[in-house]
Amino acid sequence: MRFFFLFALTLVGQTPVVFVHGNGDDAAKWMGILWLFESNGYPRERLFPVRFTNPSARLNDAKFEAFRSSTVDQAAELGAAVTRVLVETRAGNVALIGSSRGGNTIRNYVKNGGGAGVVSHAMLAGTPNHGVFLMDTNLGNEFNGRGAFLGQLNEGDETVAGVRFLTTLSDSFDKYAQPNGAGVGSPRLKGAENVVLPGLDHREVAFRPEAFRAFFKFLTGKEPATLTVVPEAAPRISGLVTGFAGGAATNLAEAGVRLRVFGLDGKGARVGAAVVDVVTGVDGRWGPVEVSNSGMYEFEVEKAGSVIRYFRSAFLRSSDVVNLRWRPGVSGGTVAARPQGYFSKGRDLLRFEGELVEGVPAGVPTADSVVLKGVLGGILELRGEKIAVRPGEGAALHVAEFHWD
Repeated sequence: MRFFFLFALTLVGQTPVVFVHGNGDDAAKWMGILWLFESNGYPRERLFPVRFTNPSARLNDAKFEAFRSSTVDQAAELGAAVTRVLVETRAGNVALIGSSRGGNTIRNYVKNGGGAGVVSHAMLAGTPNHGVFLMDTNLGNEFNGRGAFLGQLNEGDETVAGVRFLTTLSDSFDKYAQPNGAGVGSPRLKGAENVVLPGLDHREVAFRPEAFRAFFKFLTGKEPATLTVVPEAAPRISGLVTGFAGGAATNLAEAGVRLRVFGLDGKGARVGAAVVDVVTGVDGRWGPVEVSNSGMYEFEVEKAGSVIRYFRSAFLRSSDVVNLRWRPGVSGGTVAARPQGYFSKGRDLLRFEGELVEGVPAGVPTADSVVLKGVLGGILELRGEKIAVRPGEGAALHVAEFHWD
């Protein structure tokens, strides 16, 4: 009984962490980082990835655009999520981790939305804190370093008293924000701990193990025990299907989508019957379903004649953010995609059946997908992560989507 009591106190004493995704993104971006927190003893019940309703920014922050969000929209939605977490966990404060635009939202909530009283740590990964561009026109754009939004955030003290700030940033590979501010605004914040992660790109400074290490150490004061995910014996996965509206990615539920999930062999061929076969309802949700921690899977989303098949590597641990986007009017073909990073020739050695894939662009990483030409069924590999994939069929789009490598 005494052991249980002490264990319960340990759980209550751990700061809940809220994860804030970036522009046009989804909570699914954080899956690998969530797994690393869990693998280092952080309770799953203290980890909360936010999913913004309309994640894409307006072109002009002050002018309404359907299915896009303002800075006020984002800060208000984050504030509601934090309040829910505080009530659910009975904690006194939370830590926030944000990728790219998510860092803008965190700063706005902490400075202007009442967050300073309940946020202990604010960790901003790849956030262009002084702008994606610097222009005397389009001053209403959220990402203009000379605009009204970033101007008020950076006026006076760039951090907020009582909240510890961390930034993680690239040395030279961030498509938006370089540490010296050359061409665009610097991501460094005065008053923050600014950590450079060499060789990583704009997304990787949030989603690679090196970024997790910086977050964990800043939050707990100690090094993580492992930078490798510890597999679960019987992972259970679930998520929802979302879509596009008005030309923008949204996180609104997409009803009427048929989702089928199949196990795959080493050539990308389906093995046996579908482990999931549902048509989404108004909530867009599916699962949970138990999967193998060493199996590879295909997720087929189909609606109104538009078919996308996502090929995924093994799910090492459980996740309820295995979210999928359907979009109308897709055309055929096969692509490799990195939602948590970009591709750069020489740095990202993408191989199919052991041979280097052509078409990976050189230079600062800016492309998160590569078209796979002439690929037959087999294993696609990047930094040890393996996906079984087969070529697109007819008008169906095939996407080999890496979890985080």
